[in-house]
Amino acid sequence: MFIGVCTIELYIPESGSLKTKRHSLKSIKDRIRARFNVSVAEVDDNDLWQKATLAVAAVSKDKTHLNQTLDHVLDLVRSVPEVNLLDYQIEIL
Repeated sequence: MFIGVCTIELYIPESGSLKTKRHSLKSIKDRIRARFNVSVAEVDDNDLWQKATLAVAAVSKDKTHLNQTLDHVLDLVRSVPEVNLLDYQIEIL
């Protein structure tokens, strides 16, 4: 069994308040959960209006499948026009 964790740093340039940021993140998190059946949460930068850090976690018996799933999550995040992907890190345990 393998556990994959992907930490994603985002910049949200159009966000002018925490309410706007939460709305944008909720949409992204809901899409990730629905499409890939993974866990996702905001884990850092909670008080900043234009920056967010998300963590995505998944469990699989196949390391390759797990890595592909996290890569597809990153592709989905990159396709969202209202956020910019600043950095990411994938760890497979």
